[in-house]
Amino acid sequence: MPHLVILYTPNLDQPAAQGGSDMAALCCALAQTLCAQVDEAGKPVFPTGGVRVLAYPAAHYAVADDGAAGLAAGDGAGYAFVYLNLRMGRGRGSATHLSVGRALEAAAQAHFSALLASRHIGITLQIDEGPEVFDAKHSSIHPLFHKPAHG
Repeated sequence: MPHLVILYTPNLDQPAAQGGSDMAALCCALAQTLCAQVDEAGKPVFPTGGVRVLAYPAAHYAVADDGAAGLAAGDGAGYAFVYLNLRMGRGRGSATHLSVGRALEAAAQAHFSALLASRHIGITLQIDEGPEVFDAKHSSIHPLFHKPAHG
């Protein structure tokens, strides 16, 4: 953990000139943001090997009035929507939740700034935390970040 899942309207899978967005770049920016987070003591909030950012276009969607008000306002691209949900394990304080949320919000707003200025788009970020009723993990990624120091 943390796992950040992004659901978005597939009309964002277009070139930027057509009102789209580089979702792979968003994933990378958000992963870097998560890896950079430190708590009040200056320690990493998340293990680097546990950071996951996954983005999925919705196969089917409807947003608001299906674009009628946007069309009337001159937006021919239709509405776009992005939902970001961060799931993290328990044990972090509210100050850490807030700082992580603000950092992710800033990264998402920076990524979508041109779209926010040029078309109708909604962005929602939510953070969820345990309690898990079952939690199993198997990974050969974590050991990459726990190599012994050579001296």
